[in-house]
Amino acid sequence: MAAISCNVRSDGALLFSSTSAICGLSLRKLSPVSLRLPEVVAPSSTAAVRRLVKCSASPPPTSIAPPSSEKAKAGLTDFLHIDDFDKATILRILDRAQEVKALLKSGDRSYLPFKGKTMAMIFAKPSMRTRVSFETGFFLLGGHAIYLGPDDIQMGKREETRDVARVLSRYNDIIMARVFGHQDILDLAKYSSVPVINGLTDFNHPCQIMADALTMIEHIGRLEGTKVVYVGDGNNIVHSWLLLAAVIPFHFVCACPKGFEPDEKTVEKAKRAGISKIEITNDPKEAVKGADVVYSDVWASMGQKEEAAYRRQVFQGFQVDEALMKLAGPDAFFMHCLPAERGVEVTDAVIEAPNSIVFPQAENRMHAQNAIMLHALGL
Repeated sequence: MAAISCNVRSDGALLFSSTSAICGLSLRKLSPVSLRLPEVVAPSSTAAVRRLVKCSASPPPTSIAPPSSEKAKAGLTDFLHIDDFDKATILRILDRAQEVKALLKSGDRSYLPFKGKTMAMIFAKPSMRTRVSFETGFFLLGGHAIYLGPDDIQMGKREETRDVARVLSRYNDIIMARVFGHQDILDLAKYSSVPVINGLTDFNHPCQIMADALTMIEHIGRLEGTKVVYVGDGNNIVHSWLLLAAVIPFHFVCACPKGFEPDEKTVEKAKRAGISKIEITNDPKEAVKGADVVYSDVWASMGQKEEAAYRRQVFQGFQVDEALMKLAGPDAFFMHCLPAERGVEVTDAVIEAPNSIVFPQAENRMHAQNAIMLHALGL
């Protein structure tokens, strides 16, 4: 925009010398033009004249991400930990998952609650199931998901998490993040003005356990009152099972080698809730007796692969094989969050057995997450 040069003659006339644009309106370069000023403007007051002809745009409004209470007022909510919600809400989300799953299974594609909405998917940790289940599910319900891989943002390194949250909030209706540090998901939620979904952190994996709960309801007929025995490392999967046990009553047992127990504070939190029976043991054979579900996961998660050889030695006796499943009983189902290292934490025979529900469990990631996103967006 070219500047406007103004001069005031002794008779009060204003002279415009030339310009190319005034406040976005293009003007040709003109010869000096004389404009008679209104009598109310003192001709001797050059400053007053300048104030009259000055073009100024209002500064853009500043915006600070609303706190959680403001999200709640808008009918929006984050999904970070299972125990952020009461029993009724968790069961309502699971009911919704069953309803939407049945609709999609019927071939009906008319239900499009996410039409016109976009989701940013942040992946500090890559994953086949998490990406495909979220992206496909959001698309099937009418939305558009954007994949942001480990090198696209480098959150916390190339750009601060709080800045990422506030920028993505202005482009998208919802954010899903799969990260390493749990503080990253907390910071995203703190500074985001749209719902944030926890796609996994090193501490917990709530979407996976919601899919697991949905799978148990489908195959066992209930979640409450069941016995779930996890065999392996006391990792983020175990933490989310513990947090679910703090909300819904069932018997949860974690059988792990000494030194690989789950976080003590999370165990105590689940026990203190007084909802479920919680046991941490180092004896998998005793633990699985009477189990409705025997659950396993890799012994060395992403970021622990340098410990894989050491862990294979320490975890001897914690492999879920046919003998261990026989101790659990003929009605016990086998579950695994995948990916599985066949022949390590579980044998091929177990994962391919008729009572293995690993692949229905994997499919239910999409259906459970659809229901979680519907709840988060208040739809």
